[in-house]
Amino acid sequence: MTENTMEQRTNPPTRFLRLPEVMERTGLSRSTIYVRMAAGCFPRPVALGGRAVGWIEAEVDEWVRNRIAESRFEDARADERVEAAPGG
Repeated sequence: MTENTMEQRTNPPTRFLRLPEVMERTGLSRSTIYVRMAAGCFPRPVALGGRAVGWIEAEVDEWVRNRIAESRFEDARADERVEAAPGG
């Protein structure tokens, strides 16, 4: 196996996602994506030239994983509160 092939396996090529795919992957609307970007709560796109932009796939995927993890953490905390409640 060559060094270049090994590097490709450990560092997959960067892929840009256009807005429709970002919306599909996240379940967010266009306006929600831009509101969250303005608030610093969503990855910012990269200028691709002209008026075209794209989001880095790995950053969007990480954002999705973080939302899942936060959701699971909140679910676990809610379960703990129910179990700790008197009569629970």
